[in-house]
Amino acid sequence: GDVYKRQVVSTQSTGKKKMSAKADILPNQTIYINNLNEKVRKEELKKSLYALFSQFGPILDLVALKTIKMRGQAFVVFKDIVSATNALQQMQSFKFYDKPMKIAYAKNKSDIVAKIDGSYVPKEKRKKEQDKKRKAETELAEHPPVKRQEREKAKPLEPSSMETEGIPANAPHKLQAPQNPPNHILFVQNLPEECTELMLSIIFRHYPGYKETRLVPGKKGLAFVEFETEMQATMALTALQHFKITTDHAMVISYAKK
Repeated sequence: GDVYKRQVVSTQSTGKKKMSAKADILPNQTIYINNLNEKVRKEELKKSLYALFSQFGPILDLVALKTIKMRGQAFVVFKDIVSATNALQQMQSFKFYDKPMKIAYAKNKSDIVAKIDGSYVPKEKRKKEQDKKRKAETELAEHPPVKRQEREKAKPLEPSSMETEGIPANAPHKLQAPQNPPNHILFVQNLPEECTELMLSIIFRHYPGYKETRLVPGKKGLAFVEFETEMQATMALTALQHFKITTDHAMVISYAKK
């Protein structure tokens, strides 16, 4: 929390300070977004940001608060700097809920990244830390490192839901895409119930030639997405096939029947 607040306070300082501070910020895996539409509900904003940014790589954390200091702002923590850099460059000034996003690298390392690389300084009381330590020791006793490594070789680790959402799944899917001839309209299946036309359009409109998204009325999990040309539709189909909107729902995309 404090890490994020510090960036917000400093961005409210004036021109020259802002410019010199910006130059000092090194590329890192956390991006800071501001100028977001403040009227959008927090949960919807987080889901939409997630859908939009997960195309660039695994997201470890996403922070969007509705406090006075944090309104209209968010932090997205990627697994690596390359993903964060691509997201920053490609989505700079992207119109999101009718407002162009302003994106920069975060000034301070986010707590989650600090925890991963071991530089996190906990602010919790010592008792909490001792409880964690005891739990970790118990876990280590139950699963010695050698056995754990063997288990990892046998079965890949299952990442957290935040990490897997938005990653194309390589595993085979039960739902097969119909083999229709190329069309400028795509047919999308296996969408989660809570998926809205807006959420879907945020994912698809990043691709050239996007025209519109239509959910199929009365049928859950189905939608049509229209592009200007067959070639443009094919590009989006190839890029987003089996894209995971949630951990349980990987999109199955095909050409719509002509």
